[in-house]
Amino acid sequence: MTDHRLGRSVRWRGRHVAWDRFGDGPPLVFLHGTPWSSALWRPIADALSSRFTVYLWDMPGYGRSSKEEGHPVDLGVQGELFAHLCDEWGLTRPHVVAHDIGGAVALRAQLLHGTRYASLCLVDVVALAPWGSPFFRLVKEHAGVFAQLPPVVHRGAVEAYIRGASHRGLADDALSMLVQPWTDAEGQAAFYRQIAEADEAFTDEVESRYGELDEPVHIVWGLDDAWIPSDRGTRLQAMIPGASLAEIADAGHLIQLDSPEALTADLTRWLELHRGAPADVRDELDSAEGIRPTTGASYPSTPDDHDME
Repeated sequence: MTDHRLGRSVRWRGRHVAWDRFGDGPPLVFLHGTPWSSALWRPIADALSSRFTVYLWDMPGYGRSSKEEGHPVDLGVQGELFAHLCDEWGLTRPHVVAHDIGGAVALRAQLLHGTRYASLCLVDVVALAPWGSPFFRLVKEHAGVFAQLPPVVHRGAVEAYIRGASHRGLADDALSMLVQPWTDAEGQAAFYRQIAEADEAFTDEVESRYGELDEPVHIVWGLDDAWIPSDRGTRLQAMIPGASLAEIADAGHLIQLDSPEALTADLTRWLELHRGAPADVRDELDSAEGIRPTTGASYPSTPDDHDME
């Protein structure tokens, strides 16, 4: 796996938020999901950094950000924080790519806190109830019990849970990257705390407002996502005016690891379209294998970033 470091930090309501910025071009912010961190996006972020200024950050409770017990890490808090970070970074209309709960965070920041985007790409996102795997729901109901598991049992449970997010299976280094942050005492407590604080009320609050989104929106879904079935992508597309949808074959919830080439090609095509890429670049990307745009899901035309400022 790519070496991943976040060299900057910001304080917000007592929390330490790790982040970094690199590359050159229009701003592009990645949002991770649970139980991941920005490390999951790093290889794709590196690939896009020659065309975009990429922002990576770890939500509090995850990765290299603080995991203090007294700090809530629910989707409401994360949405407020993301809106604050966009202001802190001076971003008026960044491109945004969000995965899993990162989708709910980005949607809440836009619909509740007024954060605007040049484009929004939602990848296997938490946005429509019900959500959460059976294990996720079990832990949520008994978080206090799971938090007291012996470390070796806890690690085994986390490994099994994370393996279930991949359709193709995880290499040892990828599994280690995903599991390691949760294996010490602080990580174990944080792992079960973030599940305990997950609440569909945070998506219920904004679900009826998805029709208000007026930014260009693209949805990507792994056809073999066992955590959030691919029909959610179709439902979400129908709720967002003008949204496009691409379904990627042989990819589960961990689409970044199951089909990195197909996902990178699809993201590049989408972002270049809204960046104002030459037609020959888009035509070349259109030939990428493993991507199945759904019927009527062509990418809509839109002004480039400078026209949208």
